[in-house]
Amino acid sequence: MKTPDAPSPVPSWLRAAAALALLLLVAALAEPLFQRLPAAHPLQGWREPVRNAALALALLFGAHLLHALVSSRLSQRRKGQRPVPKVLLDLFRVLLFAAATLLALSLLLRQGLSGLLTGSGLVLAVLGFAIRNVVADTLSGIALGIEAPFRMGDWVRIETLAQGRVQEIGWRTTRLVTRDSTYVILPNSQISRQRITNFSAPRKEYRDHVELTLPVDLPVAEARELIRVALDGAHSLVDGKPPEVQVVQYGPQGISYRVKYWVPQHDREPMCRDEVFSLIDLALRERGVRFERTPAAAPCALRGTMRDETL
Repeated sequence: MKTPDAPSPVPSWLRAAAALALLLLVAALAEPLFQRLPAAHPLQGWREPVRNAALALALLFGAHLLHALVSSRLSQRRKGQRPVPKVLLDLFRVLLFAAATLLALSLLLRQGLSGLLTGSGLVLAVLGFAIRNVVADTLSGIALGIEAPFRMGDWVRIETLAQGRVQEIGWRTTRLVTRDSTYVILPNSQISRQRITNFSAPRKEYRDHVELTLPVDLPVAEARELIRVALDGAHSLVDGKPPEVQVVQYGPQGISYRVKYWVPQHDREPMCRDEVFSLIDLALRERGVRFERTPAAAPCALRGTMRDETL
């Protein structure tokens, strides 16, 4: 027997819209309903409090409805676009509810906004001094969310701190996941003081390079062709962008070459470097190139870098 499908839950914005409409209706009907009562009726004193309370609650539900609609719109991730940082959505929610709360208190307490802002300013000053480190992390998180030096999903290196993929950008901390699946939590105030390298911007693919020194008896033209042919069979590199081979040093101990190639994204960089070295090694051995050590230096030295800065 087929079980009936469970009813889908009502969206929060729809519940907030219904509550907002009901409260506005109560505030609009409060005046005419109380006018129907006798002037000496005890409930006449509740006319203005009921109307103000309905308007105050309507302000809060209106703020919730506006936040739900805006967040739903901004959270829709289109193809080719990065998601909006969570800290910006949270900041919008805080500012929206703070404004709604101040207006609601002004209605309930029958006091102007200037008096409320003066009292709240003194309270915030005392709290800000007591939790100044938390405030510094929070302000740094807001700055990171607005400037957006990185987004969720980007591969970044925070100099002297950590390197990994951005998992979450919060109010006080940013969370990374390294290549070894290690979870790293960094305070935003420390991140804002460090140099940030984003390997995923402006695009995910970038150019890396390795260096190797080959014997002088292997001509440069043959070495270049050998390396190019060897890397034609690479599967991990970006298609359509052939590697480049440049001579960077020439001497009696050997000829140094810099091999530049394109990496599709940062988490595949070790795989690309490993395949480049493996294919070049196989081609050199098939070509019969021999490496002999000398006391001064080894004729062949392989070196890799994190990223090619000279594109």
